[in-house]
Amino acid sequence: MRQPAALRSGALGAARNVGRPVLAAARAVGAVAVFALRGVAAVVTPPWFPGQALRQFVAIGFFSLPVVGLTAVFTGAALALNIFSGGGRFNAEQVMPQIVALGITRELGPVLAALMLAGRVSAAIAAEIGAMRATEQIDAMRTLSTDPFRYLVAPRLVAAVLSLPLLTLVADTIGIAGGWLVAVRVLGFNATVYIRNTATFLQGWDVGSGLVKATVFGFIVALMGCYHGYCASGGARGVGRATTHAVVSSAILIFASDYLLTTLFTHR
Repeated sequence: MRQPAALRSGALGAARNVGRPVLAAARAVGAVAVFALRGVAAVVTPPWFPGQALRQFVAIGFFSLPVVGLTAVFTGAALALNIFSGGGRFNAEQVMPQIVALGITRELGPVLAALMLAGRVSAAIAAEIGAMRATEQIDAMRTLSTDPFRYLVAPRLVAAVLSLPLLTLVADTIGIAGGWLVAVRVLGFNATVYIRNTATFLQGWDVGSGLVKATVFGFIVALMGCYHGYCASGGARGVGRATTHAVVSSAILIFASDYLLTTLFTHR
């Protein structure tokens, strides 16, 4: 028995409504994957542009130190207060130094440093490359036989991957110092005991796992900035959209990859 034409049309319309976003998402994932592979190929094969990479390293890493440091010190201080207050319900205030150190090194240090970098660096990369796309400078590079992936994308990927672990080390140190400052000056902890408990409890993998995360996050931040800037279209409005999309997609991928890496590390 044949179905009525209206019913068949409605079913096809519903399938199209479901299929369109799925296909669009698949195309976007494929485009980002191809872009990432081209970027990695430009990193590992000559010619290289070390001067450009060094400039990006300074712009991404050195100039991000103030915002990362301020974020870390206030996060460590607030974490210490919250853990001390919550631990008081179970008479577990004395484990506060260990929990602060573990939370900072494994999770908050790399994630917060990456989010600060996403807001500051990924947006700047997307705006810069998007403006070059809008003014046809990227097309001019190709005309002059300069590969945009080697000159624009590869140096930024290298700089972000190298600088974010270093920023994470700074964030870990300053965050733990912020917790120590609050614990000693506000909560009445002994300074020497606090430092000894922290140093005794922390293991190398606690810091190492955070640095592995930071390396992945750095790649994500630079990749999203380069991808959205490179694919920008529509003039100034398109550059603005690319900047917004770079920050949002970086943040989402940072949280998603953080969960996946944490799951992997906890089952190692």
